[in-house]
Amino acid sequence: MFLVDTHTHLSLEIFDFDIQEVVRRAFVEGVKKFCIPNIDLISIPYVNALCNRFPCVCFSMMGLHPTSINTDYRKDLIVVRRELKKRKHIAIGEIGIDFYWDKTYAKEQIEAFEEQLNLGIEWNLPIVIHARESFLQIFESLYKVGINKLRGVFHSFVGDQKNLEEILKFENFMIGINGSITYKNAELQKYLSLVPIEKILLETDAPYLTPVPLRGKRNEPAYIVYTVQKVAEIYNLSLEVIAEKTTNNAKRLFDI
Repeated sequence: MFLVDTHTHLSLEIFDFDIQEVVRRAFVEGVKKFCIPNIDLISIPYVNALCNRFPCVCFSMMGLHPTSINTDYRKDLIVVRRELKKRKHIAIGEIGIDFYWDKTYAKEQIEAFEEQLNLGIEWNLPIVIHARESFLQIFESLYKVGINKLRGVFHSFVGDQKNLEEILKFENFMIGINGSITYKNAELQKYLSLVPIEKILLETDAPYLTPVPLRGKRNEPAYIVYTVQKVAEIYNLSLEVIAEKTTNNAKRLFDI
């Protein structure tokens, strides 16, 4: 099998001591490419360094995570623009709106999200969306900026069936599925099959969202195989078909 982990935070400090082994274990399981999201200004050099260390294996995104947004976000976006000019990135991400933890900077989150959507259009790059307790506002912003000019993925999808059905109206958007699909009470198991397999991307969101049966451990790309198994079960397809289809989807969206 050839797999792509389309969303993994391997640039975080928690992987510093054994990153070589993490990559090796992933390769053993067939995971050969990793898409690395950016979070804030502090994470930029770490993301870039990782991708320099593992060229043609790790691929960087550029953007500001919604929980990193504050009143100074415009200054931060100047740096993001500068980084887009300095080196190749595969996507604008991880961007979005998160009302789960805190709404203090709700207005700024929306503004920053819409500005970064426009960066996707300007640079002809897909967008990687983080949506938590914010789907209605996300949809409003997408329509406002121009849904037909955008393409991307709703990373780590945790919405309800109504949210999913709305996303399926967007011709150029995919759904990112990770270890949370393996959880006993995951509602998404009930309606994931509504999504054409051509719109599914696989991810780990490592070190977070470790799949069953390894919950409690640090997540890593090698564990994506448990997500593959659950998705194959839901679609009643072989592991090989799921791997082939989702890998082709990743290559098509991110041009990797």
